[in-house]
Amino acid sequence: MARSKRNCLSRRSILAGGLAAAGVSLTGLPKAFAEASLTLGDHDITVFSDGNLTLPMNFVLPDRSETEIAALMAPHGLAADTLTPDCNITLLKSGDRLVLFDVGAGPNFQASAGLLPSKLDEAGIDAAEITDVVLTHAHPDHLWGILDDFDDPLYPEASIWVPEAEWNYWRADDTLAKTPEARKSFVVGAQSRFEIIEDQVSMVRPGQEVLPGVEAVDTSGHTPGHMSYVLHGGGDSVMVLGDAITNAVISFEKPGWTSGSDQDPDKGISTRKALLDRLSREQTRLIGFHFPHPGSGRVERSGEAYRYLAG
Repeated sequence: MARSKRNCLSRRSILAGGLAAAGVSLTGLPKAFAEASLTLGDHDITVFSDGNLTLPMNFVLPDRSETEIAALMAPHGLAADTLTPDCNITLLKSGDRLVLFDVGAGPNFQASAGLLPSKLDEAGIDAAEITDVVLTHAHPDHLWGILDDFDDPLYPEASIWVPEAEWNYWRADDTLAKTPEARKSFVVGAQSRFEIIEDQVSMVRPGQEVLPGVEAVDTSGHTPGHMSYVLHGGGDSVMVLGDAITNAVISFEKPGWTSGSDQDPDKGISTRKALLDRLSREQTRLIGFHFPHPGSGRVERSGEAYRYLAG
């Protein structure tokens, strides 16, 4: 990425104090990009928006009453019937590597998502310059953007890193038959894309240093092989969460509530609680895929629950 494009005024200058306090400095993008960047040692990290999703609340919180949901959301000025979560894509520039963590939804999931290719174009980044794609999991809003409009690999020169348990689950012969009708398209979409990119794929296992300074962390539950990644540099760290923690209000204030998007709800809860405890104790900065853009912040303990502090 050209340095001249990253050293302009930042639309997120309001976050600089919080980042500096954590040993992470904010760098800028032209305001028109509506993105945010930070540095971590020798790493440059940019968070791009892939757009947003629209999710009915009875899908997000299937076990909760309208009264319970309204009581949680109203103090934050949020609707109780629908969520419109942002989709935040992390780009890591480290040496000669340009690394994307997930690739967004592409054009065939929800019309309000799939903006990543245009955002990269605006930032002067050619898809062929991406050296690595590191996937957290294979849900549509994280994977389906791996192909272009002609169903060819959008990042043809990239090594694509896929959690091994995730690859095995989606590729298994019986996965489609075992999947509820409403989500069968997720399986078909994952299988078709994995087949096309197979020659570019390498497996990721928990604890692996995927790339220099990039540590894989098992955060399964949302999906069977879900992986988060801790980026280390300059004595500081940032965790790219994927969907292990999905919402900046619900997941923090009610971490024990079942999430309708988790394939294993009980494991999703235990993973979420463990992550929140770790992030609050270690004060590791995070980037949440579905948090309000750009999704950067940290976790603070709040009684028996937690609070998300953006910045």
